[in-house]
Amino acid sequence: MEKQAAADPATRVTILMGVHNGAAHLAAQLDSFAAQSHAGWRLVASDDGSTDGSGEILDAFARGQPSGRVELIAGPGRGHAANYLHLLRRLPAGDGDWLAFSDQDDVWLPERLATGIAALRDTAGPALHCSRTLICSERLEGQRLSPPRPRPPGFRNALVQNIAAGNTILLNPTGARLLATAARRIEATVVHDWLAYQVISGAGGRVVHDDRPGLLYRQHGRNAIGANDGLRSRLRRMRMLMDGTMRGWTDVNLAALHAIRDLLGEEERALAEAFAALRREPGSLRRLRLFRRLGLYRQSRSSTLALWWGVLTGRV
Repeated sequence: MEKQAAADPATRVTILMGVHNGAAHLAAQLDSFAAQSHAGWRLVASDDGSTDGSGEILDAFARGQPSGRVELIAGPGRGHAANYLHLLRRLPAGDGDWLAFSDQDDVWLPERLATGIAALRDTAGPALHCSRTLICSERLEGQRLSPPRPRPPGFRNALVQNIAAGNTILLNPTGARLLATAARRIEATVVHDWLAYQVISGAGGRVVHDDRPGLLYRQHGRNAIGANDGLRSRLRRMRMLMDGTMRGWTDVNLAALHAIRDLLGEEERALAEAFAALRREPGSLRRLRLFRRLGLYRQSRSSTLALWWGVLTGRV
């Protein structure tokens, strides 16, 4: 990754990291925070009931950092998505920090934070930076770039697809405050990164997807989500479309957007309401006609075709 101009040392980034039995790779992730070219960060880690020594690793890391730089809290014990909502809800309403999310088992490249800050530095409104990753094995071998995102990010994409990988997200202070406000008002989310993408784009904010990778995305049998590439991933997504999982996710997302509808832009609010209404239409051909008018899209032709089939069959 190219070297970025140094960010103002006063630019502080709060890193939110959910932890659950991540001892196998947690130390490497923590070390990659310490190796960031932008040193103005603090970590809030929520340990969601680990029994493998993760807590001890976090404690040791905290002792090696300046006082107050690392905060360790207990998670709610309700899984991955609830743990990140728990972290977001604890953010002070007036905090001027930038906000980054981290998984417990990746390795950040040294310019991860500096790149995002540089991309959003001149944006006053809510803004989100995310990027591609280097997908690799548990031993960080066989690195390959995650899929490109050829179509522009935006709310018409965010309603039906998440392209903002949570482990790459950085929010400017305005975006961080907006997302924390939203998190305190919703009951549940599918995943925190999709929520962030929908909230920022839904408020008319700026979303930047960087084609350069920001981290090594370690793949193993305990990934909460896992890399979204390859034939196996496509087959898994098709199965989730067939068995109703996707429709359930859309239900959760639309309920969250309804709860924060006053935070959305006028056009985006109308779009979400129209999408919710067409899903209640009994006639499949009428659903398709209404859906065409909305202009919702996914990033690839095959996934967009699957989306249209899902609308036709009532599975989205």
